Order: sequence, then structure tokens, then C-alpha cells
Amino acid sequence: MADAVVRENVAVAVTGETIAAVGSLAELRAAHRVAREIDCGGRVLTPGLVDSHTHAIFGRARYEEQEYRAAGMDYMEIARRGGGIHSSVRDLRARTEMELEALGAQRLRNLASYGVTTVEVKSGYGLSLEDELKTLQVIRRLADRLPMRIVPTFLGAHEIPLEFRGSSAKRREYIDIVVNEMLPAVQRDKLARFADVFCETGVYTVMESREILTAARSRGLQLKLHADELTSCGGAELAAEIGATSADHLAAVSADGIRSLAGSGTVATLLPGTMSFLGKMKQAPARALIDAGVPVALATDFNPGTSPTPNFPLVMSFGLSQLRMSAHEVFIAATVNGAAALSEGERVGQIAPGFSADLALWNAEDFREVPYWYGDRRCQATWARGKACHQSDLDLG
Repeated sequence: MADAVVRENVAVAVTGETIAAVGSLAELRAAHRVAREIDCGGRVLTPGLVDSHTHAIFGRARYEEQEYRAAGMDYMEIARRGGGIHSSVRDLRARTEMELEALGAQRLRNLASYGVTTVEVKSGYGLSLEDELKTLQVIRRLADRLPMRIVPTFLGAHEIPLEFRGSSAKRREYIDIVVNEMLPAVQRDKLARFADVFCETGVYTVMESREILTAARSRGLQLKLHADELTSCGGAELAAEIGATSADHLAAVSADGIRSLAGSGTVATLLPGTMSFLGKMKQAPARALIDAGVPVALATDFNPGTSPTPNFPLVMSFGLSQLRMSAHEVFIAATVNGAAALSEGERVGQIAPGFSADLALWNAEDFREVPYWYGDRRCQATWARGKACHQSDLDLG
């Protein structure tokens, strides 16, 4: 992760959806029939950013919870009072697919304006068979109509719905619905590539998470895990045990959890914007993870309650200031390793021949300016698979 590889005075040739060559402009003009040229004006061109953890399909914002936290109320207390995820569940259940699609399209375009060309989008605010499938159908339609690469994840085990609380039997009933009704329907309609579980004290236990994810794998889904966000409960160890593609959050990961991840190939996806927004002093131990050889990715965790930002470069800024990563490590985490966290590393996240033509152009002279200009929107344009996702008022064709 220490060398992102920076080249100067080069051009990129794109054929269809794919990068054909990288070299000097003269070389590329001589070797390729050029239908159209875009002059980037000497600015910084990077791989499109890969946001490998979002909850972008939701209804209303939850701004009142920020005031609750400022008054000293913690995440679990807000949840116990019917706020948090449950608030978004009530709201999403009352909305039509058309409403959710319109809101989701606006948010995903906003992500693209900050340099994102690949984005993972989770369900998880439905928590019923009907509403989880509704959410995943919305994600599918957005993937069909937007140029961005959208990776769908089923998160029916985001919480235990309020109507299934109060007894162990009711809790068990909901888990059975996830395993025996939701997962078969997701598989039947091919609505997701990944399954995820919120493995956390007070949410899903390690044993419950293992059961759900094992069932998901038997249905052909790849695995992700919300792991050790608020407490060290064995989520990282479970992710390594079951071969999850990524373990996400990890702000409370233990030394044993780091050792388990180091030998597993599971990507550690860190979400520093979440902990900053929650006012937490403790961030995920990025340096310990990197030094142990764990591949680290960064993502926004874009959601209405704990990280309501589409600004991926801001999260990269937190990577330097909060996680003590270098600029090279931050860019690898936001591109190459983000792609690996979505099993897309063979075609996404690099400017190299044969890779998808996913590019981001920045108003900068040095790549380190992207995370340096704290909170600023420096992205001038993005292309995914050779098609424009976002363009500023520059004449870029």
C-alpha cells in the first residue's frame, strides 16, 4: 500500500468500456485511431474511487439524532427509543419504489460528483420480505439506468425489527425469515451479489451471524460483515473464519481479530467518517492492520444516521488525519483495495490496459491535493466504463 505509482505527462487511450493503453500522447496517437480527444489540462487523473460500503437507499434524513448525541445520548440508547435504524425502517416501508429510486439516483449522482465510479449499495432499511425485495429492486433499476458500476448487497440482518423483539422466540422467528424466505427470494431473482450482517453486541451475535452468512453462501452469495464497530465481539475473527470478502468498521477490533484477518485475505474496510460523525475519539487501528499485512480499504458508509456524507475525498482526509495513513495508502485504499472488497480487483481500481475505463479528473496539480483540500469538491469529471458519470462546466466532451 506504500506506492500508488504516480506517472507524469501521460495519456490514456480508451476503447469502448476498457483502457487500451497508457503512455505518451504521441505514442497513443500513433498506435490508435483517435475518434475523440479530451484535454485534461495537466490536471490529476486517477482511477475512479470505489466506495465499497454505503446504505444509499433511504428516505428522510435523521438530523435530530445528531442533537441527541450532542446532548450525551449514545447510539444504543437512541436505538432503544425507536430511533436509529428503526426510524429509517418505518420511513422506507411507507415509501414507494418510485420515490426511493428518485432519491437514490440523486444521491448516487452526488457520489459521482466526488469522484466515485463504483459503489456498493446495501438493503437493510426494509427488514421484511416485501421491503427488502423492494429495496433491492430499486438498486437493480438504478444499476440499469446509471453509468456508475453499482454492486448490490442484501442486508436483511441489519437489525432485529421492532415487531420481532420481546422474546427469544420472536427473535428466532425473524432469523428464520431471513434464512428461509428472504435469501431464497434474493437468489431466485438474482438481486444481490453479497450478503451482509450487522454483527455487534445488542444486534446479531457471532453465532447468529455465522448461521445467516453460511446460508447466504449456500445460495451463491459472497459475504461481507459489519464487524466490531462499537464493541469487540469477535466479528473480525468470524469474517476470517468464513472467508468474507470484507470485514467493515473494525473500530473496536481486538489484537486477535487483527491476527485472524492478517492470515485470511479478507479486506478490512474502514469507515472513519462514521466515527467522526458520531463524535467518537477511537478510530479503527489502521496502522496496526496495515503493519500486520491486512489489505485496508476506505469507504463512506453513506447513510442517514451515522455518516450522511457522499464526500469520499473527505473520508480520505480522515484517513490521513485520523487513521495516520499516508496519501499513497489512502489512494490504494480508495481504489485498488476498495475494488478488492467488492471482488472487482481484476478489472476495477487501476489505470492500466485491460482495466475498466473508470476515471476521475481532479482540479489539482498533485494527487496529494485530493485529500488535502478538506471537504472541498475538487472532482472535475468522472467516467465509468468509458461513459460520463459527472462533468463540471469544463469543456471535456
